[in-house]
This record gives sequence, structure tokens and C-alpha cells, in this order.
Amino acid sequence: MASRAGTVALPQDLVDITALLDAYFDVTPDLGDPAQRVAFGTSGHRGSSLKASFNEPHILAITQAIVEYRGRQGITGPLFIGRDTHALSEPAQNSALEVLAANGVTVLVDARHAYTPTPALSHAILKYNREAAPGTPQADGIVVTPSHNPPGDGGFKYNPPHGGPADTDATGWIADRANQLLENGLRGVKRMPLNDALAADTTGKFDFLSSYVDDLPSVLNLEAIRNAGVRIGADPMGGASVDYWGEIGERHQLNLTVVNPTVDPQWAFMTLDWDEKIRMDCSSPSAMASLIKRMAAGADGTAAYDVATGNDADADRHGIVTPLVDGVGGLMNPNHYLAVAIDYLYRNRSGWNPESVVGKTLVSSSIIDRVAGGLGRRLVEVPVGFKWFVPGLLSGEGAFGGEESAGASFNKLDGSVWTTDKDGILLALLASEITAVTGQSPSQLYKGLTDQFGAPVYARIDAAATREQKSKLGKLSAADVTATSLAGEEITAKLTEAPGNGASIGGLKVVTENAWFAARPSGTEDVYKIYAESFKGADHLAQVQQEAKALVDGVIA
Repeated sequence: MASRAGTVALPQDLVDITALLDAYFDVTPDLGDPAQRVAFGTSGHRGSSLKASFNEPHILAITQAIVEYRGRQGITGPLFIGRDTHALSEPAQNSALEVLAANGVTVLVDARHAYTPTPALSHAILKYNREAAPGTPQADGIVVTPSHNPPGDGGFKYNPPHGGPADTDATGWIADRANQLLENGLRGVKRMPLNDALAADTTGKFDFLSSYVDDLPSVLNLEAIRNAGVRIGADPMGGASVDYWGEIGERHQLNLTVVNPTVDPQWAFMTLDWDEKIRMDCSSPSAMASLIKRMAAGADGTAAYDVATGNDADADRHGIVTPLVDGVGGLMNPNHYLAVAIDYLYRNRSGWNPESVVGKTLVSSSIIDRVAGGLGRRLVEVPVGFKWFVPGLLSGEGAFGGEESAGASFNKLDGSVWTTDKDGILLALLASEITAVTGQSPSQLYKGLTDQFGAPVYARIDAAATREQKSKLGKLSAADVTATSLAGEEITAKLTEAPGNGASIGGLKVVTENAWFAARPSGTEDVYKIYAESFKGADHLAQVQQEAKALVDGVIA
């Protein structure tokens, strides 16, 4: 833990916004450097203008590539576009608009000229496509956000007509075409001046906020929250949900306080994350230190709120803080909250498909497996990436999908689709519904689950690896692993494909009766990540981690 983690940022921690914006327009990427080319990860292309990895040429090329991709796919409906509060997001959105308008694409921007959370854009795409007359051209969208990344970063991601993250076939084609355009000096990119783009007949407006906020009663029991008088403290953490939370409280008459309405592109109010960087990670105790402090008991022995929540910059992630009661409470581990949410929802959503499965990523906690078994529901375990949950959410056959990094979504009360991208606002509000309906906090309910199923200990560590070793790890087969035991237990499964859908996991997962580990190469650093968990305590987890590293190093050496 870095010495200043959890303390408020100092002037030397803040990015120079002027330099950041100047670099966006002035710096030309060196395509001979792989780090300066377009590359789509699980959440789009990300980078910084100061590192020549997120500059105007990148966005012009990516947008033209998206135009060409949607043309190849026959997508001719409107394209919804939204941005978060990162400093690079507005100029990137403007660059995209210049290209979209020049190509004659119908574009819908926020009616308030404000910020758009990722889930609000996903919701808008799905609502449009659902309500459109048969044969009407389908809509898609772009979200300009690097999610919880530091203030100096930018991000750009594409959501096709299904409303969720684009799959690797789409992003691979878009990235390849964008790099071709960059290599050709942007020849082939159509563009018009911003003022002309904004005034174009094809550029319209859409009220993302009202569409999303007014539809919340279809997915949550807001009446229960209202009647119970649950005191909610919502921290947008300087992100795109800032206007949404106030409107949610007002329109639905909830006892809701926006604890910090500040929007600052430097995020000077933030407490530093574990590595002394400003990062809007609502699952991090260091980044959430201010909200955790607000939930400390006052002079009367009670906390200021019954539930306090945080969201990252595009509000696709959630953080849940509960009052400390008899030693139980505080910031919830994302895995713990997912387990509680699943147990509650599948017991309290009578309108869902009774055969609906539980979806989780294979690096999420195994207590979810045990909860699903206790509910009599089938578990579907998929690789990392929310895109894998899209088909189930659309059909209702997988009414809940969640991942270990505090991202999840679930279906409406009637079982129909709500969003197909992660929705941090939804999961944050669910904590208040759970409190209202059960009379217990999610932390208390998790304690009950551990009494029933055991208490897992979970952690992630990084291990050094060269690019060649990372490539080898990503291509392993189960036969490459000859070990038969892990931390004193027999190995029961060696997985290089996800059991839920047979897709490659890009790494390795090894399972025993009471523990598991998964190893995946980092896409940005010379390390691989080891996720591990044990139901036999911290000492056993440490043994699992040690043996996991030795096992993987031996295989990729």
C-alpha cells in the first residue's frame, strides 16, 4: 500500500488540462510504436493524448472505421453518442461528430449538452430498437469514456444494435481499418467543421436522462425504497451520473442526497488509489475513502445514510458502503455484493423466467456458484468481458450477469431486457431496495450467506512476464498443465475455455474443492494477473497464490 493512498490528491498529482487538450490536437501518433496504434480492449480504445495514444487522428480514424463497419452490417438507423466527464471526452466526441455528419450518419447527442452514463446509452439503443416499427433501421451507439481510468486518459467504445459492448469480430475489424486509415494519412476519412456538423440535418438531440430515469420503476421496486424511507447517499465521484442521481431522488421521491456534485476534470477532490494515482474505482477502499469516512457513525452512534454508493466516471460500475453494525459493514467487496444481489433477485423477481440462469465471469467468487446451487439455478461461467452476457440478457434466459470488477446488470421486473452493458446506477439502487425489502443491509445478508456456504478469501496479484510469455499463456491448452494437486487439494478441473459457453478464456483456470486460481495476461503491462480464492482462509490463499505462480511460470517458461 502506497503511503499516500486514501488521502486527498495534492497539486503535483493533478494532470495539466491545458497540456492534455493541446496534445490531443497537436500530437501525431508514431504508428511504429504499438502503444500508439488503435487497439480495442474489452472496453474500447483507451489511451492518453500525452502518450500519443489518444489523439485527434485516432478518433477520426476510429469513427470513420465505425461508419464503414455499420455500413457493411446494414446498420442505417440513428447512432446515439454520449460522453463522460474526462477532459478528453468532449473534444473526442466533437471529432467523432465531424466525421459522422460528413458521412451522412444520423446522430443523436444529449439534449442537455451534458454527460451520458454508459447504461443510459445502452438503455436508449435498446428502447429505440424495441419500440421501432418492424423493418425500421436499427440504432447503435458510441460512448466516449475511459471508465474509471485516471483524468489524463480518454476512451472510445462502440455498442452495436444489441446495446452492449461490441464483440471481438467487430472491434478487431474497426481497429484494423482505423490503423489502415492512420497509415494512409487519414485519406479516406470524411470530415466537416464542427459547427457545420452540429447544424447538420442529420444531427439531432435525445433526452438520455429522462428516458433512463423515468423507466427505473420497470426494473426496481422504488415504492419499497420510498415507503421504507431508506436514506441514500449517492456519490457520482465526479462522473457522468452527477445529474442523474439528483433527478432520481426528485422524480421518484426518494430520501436521496448527492453527497458530492462536483465535476472537475482534474478530480482534485479525489483520494488517491492504492498506487497514489487518481482513479475513479468505486470498488477501491482507497479511492472510496471519502465516502467510507462519511459513513462513520456520528455522535448518536448511527451513520448518515442507510446505504451509500459510488460510481465510476461513466457509471457502469458500482460501489456499496453500508453502516458498520456489530462489526459488519463498510465498503463491500464486489464479489460479496454480487452474491447478495443474485440471492435477493432470484428470490424476489417473480416475473423472470423460472429457468433463467445466473451469469458470472470465471474470475468471480465461487460463493456465487454455491448461492446459485442453493437457489436451484444453473450457473453459466463465461470469460472476462461483459459482452458474453448480452445474449442472455436480451432473451431473458440469463436475467443477471455480473463480473468481479463491480460491473453487472439485470432484467426488468417482467423479465425483459433493461441494459446489455454494465449499469452501476442500477446496482447501486438495488442495494437500497434490498435494504428496504429485507430490513437488513447487503453486508449483513452477505454474512448470512457465509454462515451457510462458507467464507471465501479472494485476491488478485500480478506476476512479471515477457510479451512472449504472455502470448504463450493466452494460448495454453489444459494438456499443458501436468500438475495434479494445488495447495494440498486434488485438482478437479483445468480450464482454458469457459464452461458456460466454450469460449477461450485467454489463459488458465485451475480448480479444487475449496480453492481456485485463474491466470490471464495483461493487455497493457508486462505482467500476468493471478486471481485466486480459498474457502480455507488467508494462509491457504497465500499457498494457492504461491503454487499458482510456480505452476504458470513453469508452463510458460
